[in-house]
Amino acid sequence: VKWGEGEKIYRPFKCLLDVGLARCTTGARVFAALKGAVDGGLDIPHSAKRFPGYVKGKGDAKDKYDAAKHCEKIFGGHVRDYMNKLKEKNLEKYQKHFSRYIEAGVEPDKLEDLYSDVHKKIREDPSAKPKVKKDRSKMKLFPQKPKRLTGEEKRKRRVARIAELKEKKLRKEAKRNQNQQQQQQ
Repeated sequence: VKWGEGEKIYRPFKCLLDVGLARCTTGARVFAALKGAVDGGLDIPHSAKRFPGYVKGKGDAKDKYDAAKHCEKIFGGHVRDYMNKLKEKNLEKYQKHFSRYIEAGVEPDKLEDLYSDVHKKIREDPSAKPKVKKDRSKMKLFPQKPKRLTGEEKRKRRVARIAELKEKKLRKEAKRNQNQQQQQQ
């Protein structure tokens, strides 16, 4: 991290990157997160071999790292290109995918300025915003599992169900008898 004049230099925490089950390919999102953490002030041992813009030399050629290409990724160059492509070829899809950008008045060409402003604001105050506590009484929670019935409750329910079925059977028989009498007359 290169700190400018007048900016407070923070002593970074030393961390190690645990990629877990993520695939370690050049330009993977894990390494974008690594770059963000390093830019945020954490001390994480790494090399530029996995960042976008790194090209391994073939044969006797030296490996090359194009920092400009990596910088373009950081400032949303790939997003800008995709926005422009969609805007030209499929306007409906562009409006659907980037509806919030459109509402905020962010055009593809203004994306780099937006990212620069965000980086500047983070450097000014890197502390996280306090979390807003949500009122759980107004939230729609998962349905609760029904309470388990005791043995006595199960027996009562079973007896009531049997009585209900007997009554239903008697009504059916009464209706059938009534229909038969009507047919005989």
